[in-house]
Amino acid sequence: MTNLVEAISAKLTNDKARVAIDAGERVWTAGAFDADIRAAAGALKKLGVKQGDRVAAQVEKSVEAAALFYGTLRIGAAFLPLNTAYQKGEIGYFLGDAEPTVFICDPKDHAVLAPVAAAAGVAHVRTLDANGRGTWHDEVEASDPHDAIAPMGANDLAGILYTSGTTGRSKGAMVTHGNLLSNAQSLVQIWGFNDDDVLLHALPTFHIHGLFVALNTSMLNGSKIIWLPKFDADAVLARLPEATVFMGVPTYYTRLLSDSRFTRDAAKHMRLFVSGSAPLLVDTFEEFEKRTGQRILERYGMTEAGMICSNPLNGPRRAGTVGKPLPGVELRIGDGEGGSLQPGEVGVIEVRGPNVFAGYWRMPEKTASEFRADKFFVTGDMGTIDVEDGYVSVVGRAKDLIICGGLNVYPKEIEDAIDAMDGVQETAVIGLPHPDFGEAVAAVVKARPGATLDGAAIAASLKGEIANFKVPKRVWIVDDLPRNAMGKVQKNLLRDQYKDTFN
Repeated sequence: MTNLVEAISAKLTNDKARVAIDAGERVWTAGAFDADIRAAAGALKKLGVKQGDRVAAQVEKSVEAAALFYGTLRIGAAFLPLNTAYQKGEIGYFLGDAEPTVFICDPKDHAVLAPVAAAAGVAHVRTLDANGRGTWHDEVEASDPHDAIAPMGANDLAGILYTSGTTGRSKGAMVTHGNLLSNAQSLVQIWGFNDDDVLLHALPTFHIHGLFVALNTSMLNGSKIIWLPKFDADAVLARLPEATVFMGVPTYYTRLLSDSRFTRDAAKHMRLFVSGSAPLLVDTFEEFEKRTGQRILERYGMTEAGMICSNPLNGPRRAGTVGKPLPGVELRIGDGEGGSLQPGEVGVIEVRGPNVFAGYWRMPEKTASEFRADKFFVTGDMGTIDVEDGYVSVVGRAKDLIICGGLNVYPKEIEDAIDAMDGVQETAVIGLPHPDFGEAVAAVVKARPGATLDGAAIAASLKGEIANFKVPKRVWIVDDLPRNAMGKVQKNLLRDQYKDTFN
């Protein structure tokens, strides 16, 4: 099989009576979820979506939204999952850039986003809420199922995932069917998925962790999924006894560890805890092992390359490392100029394999600049390979990226927004250690001569303009920013100065 849809369809139709998704009050058998996928595909075809077209969705997590995702892939269209925190200006850019045929949003946002979609040339706007209701649901109910699977090869486009750039302009990473299938197959293998596995799914589905890693892997394996609308410690602890696998971001684990009910006994039946999307603190790793007797399996991935590395299922899981590359994935440490470094040396992580994306949507020059001549993708992350065991450690980021609660935040976008405010001369946005989110967004602002600024007011004015997770949790007003001999702001000094703010 060359695409994920064929493989998942075979799993769903092979045993239609088994429970595929348990969402508490509602349960889907494999046959019922397969029928929902075919119905979603039929509704898209009725709206005129063709192979190669795009379908965008900014909706709350629901099983119906998952069926929309697979229905989109079934007819050969590309899916654009959009973070529910994005505001209308951000949505307008995404829709204008990707030019989807259909845009599906939450009913509560329809009045604001429908004109934005119309201005971007989107032909059809529908709604879908967290309970699976809305005009998209009505569309699906009124359409005939589409049973055929479009003939898609490994290089055909499956999705466009927007990832902000340090220049402030978001880039659409083109993910192929081959990327999705190879990654899911590798994870089923290396994480030892079996017929008895049950995944507790508490991740959002606008992100590769929840949509591609957790959902695709479980669907490909034919595992039952316990479906939670979001991470909630009470809900996780209530359903944990029924699960064998849990995937989360570091924030989930710190919140579980802060709950006295999360004990060794509560976790004793679990086979696997996986962490990703942001670095896992060594303290969290060690406290988790002390509390439960189990070691979290940390892995490393990114939007452009899916999963790249993983600590072993059977073998030492080392705190502060992300293990070794997945089967078929090549990883090297580059010197930043196209050459390679030796194990033990720190440099830029570069990867090549069937997991690596096809490039940035309508940005051929940017795509070319991110790949070496031998097709290795330059991740922008700094890392090293251990001399003794070959484990990879990610030690920093060449690109000025903040990861807050597993979500990527690029400072330039926020700096531009603050710099445009009256009285602001210059802004430096940094990430600071945070016990819950991993990193918190903070801003250090230099005022214009004679201007009086208020940090809290600056943060408040950003709300509603950018996604809430990007809004700085603290804003300091300073007389000047530290600079090097070339006049560049030294953010490393600011990070060190304010490092204990949230601890």
